[in-house]
Amino acid sequence: MTLFDNMTTVAIYSAITVTLLIWYGAATNPFKVGGLFLREMALNRKYLLHFGALMLILFLNKLEMRIEHHMTYTYDFATFFQSIEGNFVANLQHMFENRYLTVFLAFMYVVVFQAMLIASIGIYSKRSKDKRMFYALCYAIMINYLVAIPFYLFLPVNEVWYHDPTNVSFLMLNVFPDFENQYRALSGLDNCFPSLHTSISVTLAILAVRSGIKRWAWFCCICAVIIIFAIFYLGIHWLIDMCGGVVLATFASTMGMRLSAMNLSLRRGRRSGSVTPGNITYLREDAK
Repeated sequence: MTLFDNMTTVAIYSAITVTLLIWYGAATNPFKVGGLFLREMALNRKYLLHFGALMLILFLNKLEMRIEHHMTYTYDFATFFQSIEGNFVANLQHMFENRYLTVFLAFMYVVVFQAMLIASIGIYSKRSKDKRMFYALCYAIMINYLVAIPFYLFLPVNEVWYHDPTNVSFLMLNVFPDFENQYRALSGLDNCFPSLHTSISVTLAILAVRSGIKRWAWFCCICAVIIIFAIFYLGIHWLIDMCGGVVLATFASTMGMRLSAMNLSLRRGRRSGSVTPGNITYLREDAK
């Protein structure tokens, strides 16, 4: 069953999904949230700089792919990973394989994953009045990429289906037949450890819980679990990739919240005319 013909189809599904998620998470008209985003971009220099830095990091990820094409690797850690975890991915895939489940999980992997990130920007711009959660999101996503990119350059690990085609199928092709030509430029074949699908989805879940927006927290947590299952089911990631992604997500979300809180304390300190070490504290309360 073909769900995605090309990236245009992916973009259409993503736009619809982002709109629905913003409506659900922000509990308001998503087009009003879009207007708020544009207003903040135009009038709030700090907001603009943080969003620009986030876009720059995403560009660096694409640049990493270009650099990687000019590098010659004589090693691949996939064999080492498989020697540790055995046929975990193959066994899981064979146990649960179902055509309808494949469609659902491919949609979660390709569309919902990126829609959650985009929607989070809008939701936190609207619901976090001091923008603390928006800044925490920007910091956390940047940390995810900054930590992951060196691993992708110097610790190549091929995807499971590519390393072990006898036992594992790349089920994504059942739903997105031209995936290798249309989508592969966004996701390197040997960019497995740590799993960014895991780390970013778990980061979004942790931040959603910290935001205090219960309906968004529940949604992000459920989606994170489903996406983690999808990376195995579709035959993409190793179990070790997932473990690395969870560790990275925990670190990135914690540092994102700390940096956002520090930023907010410094700004308040400047407004009051003085900044002392006591001003720089980790805000442990959930944002409302």
